[in-house]
Amino acid sequence: MMGEIYIGLMSGTSIDGADGVLIEFEGERMQVLAHAHRVFDPALRTELLALNTPGDDELHRAALAANALARVYAQVVTDLRQRVPGTVRAIAAHGQTVRHRPGQFDGIGYTLQINAPALLAELTGIAVVADLRSRDVAAGGQGAPLVPAFHRACFGRDGEAVAVVNIGGICNLTLLPRDDSPVRGFDCGPGNALMDLWCLRHRGLPYDDLGRWAASGAVRPDLLAAALRDPYFALPPPKSTGRDDFHAAWLDGLLATTPGVDAQDVQATLCELTARVIAQDLTRHLPAASVLLVCGGGALNQELMRRVQAALPQLPVQSSGDRGLPPLQVEAAAFAWLGRAHLHGRTGSLKEVTGAAGPRVLGALYPS
Repeated sequence: MMGEIYIGLMSGTSIDGADGVLIEFEGERMQVLAHAHRVFDPALRTELLALNTPGDDELHRAALAANALARVYAQVVTDLRQRVPGTVRAIAAHGQTVRHRPGQFDGIGYTLQINAPALLAELTGIAVVADLRSRDVAAGGQGAPLVPAFHRACFGRDGEAVAVVNIGGICNLTLLPRDDSPVRGFDCGPGNALMDLWCLRHRGLPYDDLGRWAASGAVRPDLLAAALRDPYFALPPPKSTGRDDFHAAWLDGLLATTPGVDAQDVQATLCELTARVIAQDLTRHLPAASVLLVCGGGALNQELMRRVQAALPQLPVQSSGDRGLPPLQVEAAAFAWLGRAHLHGRTGSLKEVTGAAGPRVLGALYPS
């Protein structure tokens, strides 16, 4: 290995576990050498979900959850290093977002990721880059999404307009124009979060495998129309969202306006909601796109992919794996890329995406 080796770690809004990739960078070329995943144990997942809403003794509970999360991250790092030996320059660890309120309350707001980067550095003996969103928020930005700059480096092609959608708990869209126009990107709305919530509540399963349950139901037009009236969908970018906006109480309030919907029909409608907002935003903001690349866990939901394609009948909808990077590796790879940018003193954010005053070097370094 002649290049620099970095590890990127990601635990997203689906709160199902932690993904890690070990990447070699040589100049602008990057190659994933290994990928590892660790599932969160039920107690940690329950606590991380609970910390998304106000509760008792939050500071104490959040600190202990951060330590537990760092231990999971360290296990992922161990798994990666056992597969590919060599010197790792740094780990980029995003943490687990539990509150995201940029631009609110005092004009700056905040974004909060549970993490224990100092403990992770102690456990692994490797430098850690963390706290990757707060500098953008301090500069007046949304702090999200941060992946569009990486998407440009990984998936951008001269003369081709490419769209990339990451479907995790929330879905975010990146728009790569065919010319020198600025890259754009924003959160569309719910991805898997509401579907996972509903599946857990009614079937006791953490997610709808391949979307089979959604496929067994029928979309309720009245429920879908009520969901699409949420003000978030009409907001212009830059914008970002999370479980602060789309959560169990939001869904229960929606169902109260359309009672008597069968559980499988609710699931089908939530699946259609995700597909519809992706299609609407892409049609509105990059109608010249020649392809839509899908990454994140949602790319494995066959029913969701079918619905996205049905909503965009003239546009090829493909897995990011068709362009060389499998769906479950993209976000972790993006944070490895951002961690490398930090150590090289390079900016990682795009002001056209987040709305910040300008691009910033993101993150804070915890030396080994």
